[in-house]
Amino acid sequence: MDAELVEILDSIGPRLRALRRDRGLTLEALAEDTGISLSTLSRLESGKRRPTLDLLIPLARTHRVALDQLVAAPATGDPRVHLKPRRRERGSVLVPLTQYPGRVQVFKQVLAHREPKLVTHAGYEWLYVLAGELRLILGEREFTVHPGEVAEFDTSEPHWFGPADANAVEILHLFGPHGDQAVIRTGPSATS
Repeated sequence: MDAELVEILDSIGPRLRALRRDRGLTLEALAEDTGISLSTLSRLESGKRRPTLDLLIPLARTHRVALDQLVAAPATGDPRVHLKPRRRERGSVLVPLTQYPGRVQVFKQVLAHREPKLVTHAGYEWLYVLAGELRLILGEREFTVHPGEVAEFDTSEPHWFGPADANAVEILHLFGPHGDQAVIRTGPSATS
């Protein structure tokens, strides 16, 4: 076996452990979710067992990541990201900017006019207005967010956002499905 392949295989166990811990899962919960035995999961994470596709596929599904993220496939040499815009209801467009779901997801969105409908779900959202004006409703409060401004909130609070007027609004939208938040740095760190 060549050295590069050995290095790739040896890196899978620590990557699996970090992914599980980042999501706050125990080995027991992961075993229940995947159907893979506790001892097999433990041996995979410690590097005492070589990963196989029949083990990696259910782990990738459970963690909601692409298989190549678990394996750390070598780069293809093409650094370009091929964005795939998705048309939404009534003229809205969603462009995923991150490739792998699971942690913080980033989107560029163009939102067309729609009627407000408050929703709640697990997570944390961060919205940056690129163009237009964003109307944000959080519970009983309402805000207008202008270009260059940011709003962030816990999505367990009833919320809705869309254009503040008849014109579309263009935003960058970060969503942390597990409550992950964007870390904002506005100047030099106090430790530098």
